[in-house]
Amino acid sequence: MKMKDSKALLLEYLVSIREPERAASLFAYDGAFELPFLRSLGVEPRYTGRHEITALLRRLLELYPNFAFAPDDVRILIETPDKTFAEYVAHARAAATGRTLHQLFTGYLVAEAGEIKLLRESFNPLAMAQAQLPNGVADIGPPSDVVQSF
Repeated sequence: MKMKDSKALLLEYLVSIREPERAASLFAYDGAFELPFLRSLGVEPRYTGRHEITALLRRLLELYPNFAFAPDDVRILIETPDKTFAEYVAHARAAATGRTLHQLFTGYLVAEAGEIKLLRESFNPLAMAQAQLPNGVADIGPPSDVVQSF
């Protein structure tokens, strides 16, 4: 059986996003999922291991019950056997507000031994806040004198 390369792993991950256990099973036992800009919303940016990744994806589906990536909205930009960089769009309705979010993600995936060693995704946290919060970003409150996104 041929080991999955980075592109195949990314595409399978995107297709299985609605099945958290299946999606997390694509990661190495110590694989990491990083969402660096979640920190700007006060949320932990790194999840390590299948258990943490499964919990994160379950939480995502609570926030956006119909969250899914559209196969036609996936663009592979860089591809090697062990690294892939892509853009992909999620279309989802926020459970809290009923607002529809069309969110562009970029993802950098590192594969090792046929599993995901690292998936680092970036997205627009402003769009997420606009979809999730009743008054959009107004609910976040004014910034302090220092604004940090990392």
